[in-house]
Amino acid sequence: MRPSIFRFFRCHLRHNSASFSSGASLVSASSSGQKITASHLNGSSSKMYSTSCESEESSKDRAISDMLIDSFGRLHTYLRISLTERCNLRCHYCMPAEGVELTPSARLLSQDEIVRLASLFVSSGVNKIRLTGGEPTIRKDIEELCLQLSNLKGLKTLAMTTNGITLGKKLPKLKDAGLNLVNISLDTLVPAKFEFMTRRKGHERVMESIDAAVKLGYNPVKVNCVVMRGFNDDEICDFVELTRKRPINVRFIEFMPFDGNVWNVKKLVPYAELLDKVGEKFTGLQRIQDHPTETAKNFRIDGHQGSVSFITSMTEHFCAGCNRLRLLADGNFKVCLFGPSEVSLRDPIRLGEGDDKLREIIGAAVKRKKASHAGMFDIAKTPNRPMIHIGG
Repeated sequence: MRPSIFRFFRCHLRHNSASFSSGASLVSASSSGQKITASHLNGSSSKMYSTSCESEESSKDRAISDMLIDSFGRLHTYLRISLTERCNLRCHYCMPAEGVELTPSARLLSQDEIVRLASLFVSSGVNKIRLTGGEPTIRKDIEELCLQLSNLKGLKTLAMTTNGITLGKKLPKLKDAGLNLVNISLDTLVPAKFEFMTRRKGHERVMESIDAAVKLGYNPVKVNCVVMRGFNDDEICDFVELTRKRPINVRFIEFMPFDGNVWNVKKLVPYAELLDKVGEKFTGLQRIQDHPTETAKNFRIDGHQGSVSFITSMTEHFCAGCNRLRLLADGNFKVCLFGPSEVSLRDPIRLGEGDDKLREIIGAAVKRKKASHAGMFDIAKTPNRPMIHIGG
C-alpha cells in the first residue's frame, strides 16, 4: 500500500487556482478563523477559495483495503446506502409528478444482503454509513437494520437522511439502535409552500421531528434545504434563525439536475449569492476549518448555538476530496452521484460469489471513478436516475 494514502489530501485545495487572486483576502479571513464581515463579502464571495488541512490520522487499528482507493489516490471511507425507492412525499426536485417506476421487491436488496455488503465495506476501511431512500424510515425493519449496522466493528458513524414525516415517533428507538447522526430535509418553513413542493401534507410533523432530535441530544441536528429561485430563496435568513438558540446546522444545497426534476439554471441560487444574503443580515460570520473530504462550506455566526453550511455541487464542486460511494436499493453500486455508471453487487451475491469476487468488482468500479463530475449543463443532458432511486 502506498505510504501517501494516510496523508491523503492533508492540504486539499477546494477550488481551482483561477479563483485564487481575487478571493485571497476572503480566504485569509476565513481559514484563519477571523470573522467575515460585509466588507469581506462584497464582491469577493463569488470567487471564494479555501484551503483545508488535516492532521494525519492513525490507521493502525485496521487495514485499509486497496479496493477503496481510486486511480487519483482518493480514499473512500463513506458509504451511502439507499434502503428503499419508496417515499411518502413527492418532492418536485426528487421525482416527476407522475412518479417513477419502482423496482420489484424481489430485485431489491434484502436486510441480510445489505448487512453483508456493509460489513464488507466496513472491514475494508469504510467508517461512516449513511442510510437514505426513498424514505428510509418507512422500512419496517429499520430499527433492526440500524442495530446490525451499528454493531459492525470499525464503523464510527451511522447516519440517516430523512424527510422527517415519521421520524419523530421512531427516533428514540433508532437512537437506541445506534443511529448517531440525523439529517432532516426541509425546504420551506411555510406550510402551504411545503404542501406545494412535496405534493403532500406534513410540515408540522417535520418540525416536530426536528424538535425531537434536539431533545434527544443529537448535536448537531442537520437540516437540509434545497434552494430554488422563486420558491424558497426568500426564506434563507428565516432558516438561519433556526440556528440561533438550538444546535441546528442548516445546510443550503444548490439545486441539482436529475432525471425528471425539470432542472433549469434559472432556478439555481449560487453559493456566492446565498453567502451574501446571510452576510448582509447576520454579523460575525466565521468560516470553520473543514476536513478535506467535507462536502459543505461551514460557518458559525456570533451568538448562534448552531451553524450554517453551503453545499456547492454546481458552482464550486468538491470532487478532489470526494470520499463517497453509493449502494442503491436494487444493489447497484455507484461511485459518483452525477455519473451514470453503475455495477450490480446484488447479482454476484445471488450467484453465490464470495467476498473476494465482490471486492474485485467494487475495486474495479472505484478505479474507474473520474477525477470530477461534468459541468452542470452537461449533467443536465446526461441520462441518470431520478434522485428517488439514487438516494442522494
